[in-house]
Amino acid sequence: MSELGLVKRQFGHRAPLALSPAEIRILDDQAHAARTMWNCLHSWWTMTPKGDTKLSLADAAIRQARKDLDYLAVLPAQAAQAVLKTYMRAWVNCWEGRAEEPTYKGRFGSAMSVDIPQGRDLNITRVHRRWGMVNIPKVGRVRFRWTKDLPVGKRANKENRITGGRLVKDALGWHIVFRVQTLERAPEPHQGPEVGIDAGVNIPLALSNKDHQDHGRPPRLPNGDSDRDKWLTPKEKAKLLRLEQQAAHRKAFRKRAEKTSRRLQHTYDQIKQLRAKATRRALDWQHKTTTYLARTYGVLVVEQLNILGMTKSPAPKLDPEQQGAFLRNGARAKAGLNRSIAQEAWGRTMTMLTYKTARYGGQLVKVPAPHTSQRCSACGFTTPGSRESQELFACKNPDCGWTANADWNAARNILHLYRIGHVIVEVPAAGRRGRRAGKTVKPVAAR
Repeated sequence: MSELGLVKRQFGHRAPLALSPAEIRILDDQAHAARTMWNCLHSWWTMTPKGDTKLSLADAAIRQARKDLDYLAVLPAQAAQAVLKTYMRAWVNCWEGRAEEPTYKGRFGSAMSVDIPQGRDLNITRVHRRWGMVNIPKVGRVRFRWTKDLPVGKRANKENRITGGRLVKDALGWHIVFRVQTLERAPEPHQGPEVGIDAGVNIPLALSNKDHQDHGRPPRLPNGDSDRDKWLTPKEKAKLLRLEQQAAHRKAFRKRAEKTSRRLQHTYDQIKQLRAKATRRALDWQHKTTTYLARTYGVLVVEQLNILGMTKSPAPKLDPEQQGAFLRNGARAKAGLNRSIAQEAWGRTMTMLTYKTARYGGQLVKVPAPHTSQRCSACGFTTPGSRESQELFACKNPDCGWTANADWNAARNILHLYRIGHVIVEVPAAGRRGRRAGKTVKPVAAR
């Protein structure tokens, strides 16, 4: 922050591209070349002796590979350098405990993307109100949807400019994400009230003042499992089920190692489009909800959740007689709970709250998570059996007997922990903290 009260902010702006079939094939080839470059780098890194794993040697290996292999040469040189930079960043994140070790990227299931590291290579111009033009290496001038004012032309300077971009592909096609750097006035400290937030599967975000944020999810299914496609309408769910049945039927006739037919691939594309629609609706709800919370409240108190540990599968029973009952009841119920937790995307919600509270001058605080759901927020005692169900909390303390929604009770306890000073960390405006690494590190990761 400078003396004038200004602060630099970096964000990404995503816009769809209008591409011809030939241009789509070029970008697909570049994305597969980038994925292959990543896999070659991973093989080189894991197989090279420790003393020879240097950045200069990796750079030389990339240059030589682009000369020797034609299918790697389709990737622009700067995009290849960006793959190396991203791969090294992945190892740094692993060593610092923010992520797992980098692994190979498969052809299916990996995000297709190509980096454009230099903003000056984009040469962005605005055609009219709805469309703009951008230069993509080895593709040429391409139109993109202009949905946000960008610092280009006379509006661009040293502090307000586009620093680069990334081409990404999803179920809707290719998009470009601009990396924008702007200089803004630092926000004033938020004077809003304090609130505790409990993230759950019954109520997505339960607040201590009963200002709960729900996305109108349907009731639980008769078997107790949650709806896997809650962001889709009944007609869309029926269509998705029909497409999945068609895909399973057509896949049964495909021989081993046989290329996927166009009809089956078309069915897969339709399934991906429906699931992408559900994802966009979930993201829209998360953005709107977190923006409302950041604008309304000055201090937001959340739990320090170990989401990876919460979504682990239970250990199987050793007794063969109990194994069948465990698979029928315990494993199935835990799988449904894991799926519900994954669909709520608590980690993504906390990431949004992190940068939005900083943008509006608020504060995000994390407190310990243990026993917030079992402790009574009225009397302060933890009595066994008080959490009667996923939705109901009834205090078993003879002198209390307080009854309330379980998520609201947990939100009140979360706020109380902050007020008495049991704070783990005040989340800064930059980045996020992930899972901590263990005390031991694998030999290959020590490089």
